[in-house]
Amino acid sequence: MIAGLAIASTDDIAERIKKVGEICIEGADCASAAGAMTTVAAGGASVESNFNKSCATCHNAGVAGAPKFGDVVAWAPRIEKGMDVLYSSTINGLPPAMPQKGMCFSCSDDDLRALVDYMVSAAK
Repeated sequence: MIAGLAIASTDDIAERIKKVGEICIEGADCASAAGAMTTVAAGGASVESNFNKSCATCHNAGVAGAPKFGDVVAWAPRIEKGMDVLYSSTINGLPPAMPQKGMCFSCSDDDLRALVDYMVSAAK
């Protein structure tokens, strides 16, 4: 003990820093992993994380006419145009309000497609 401070045991330290889940890199075989699982795109960020940092500002509030996340009615006419149109709008932008890459400049085209899939699945 150092001047009134208790020193934690190795077991106490191990308990505090133990893993709380598993990470599965997209494309890897993770079927055998147990516990909480977060799928991470090859670039390193999860789809939900990319959504929260780049898309949520507009798509949670409906800024500049952006269809709100999970709004079935707002997304329906866009979904009817087909996924390729949605992917293209996300990758290339859709003036005047949808910026190129939806403001996820670190996202690959595959990451952007995953973001579109994520938003579309929430609107079905």
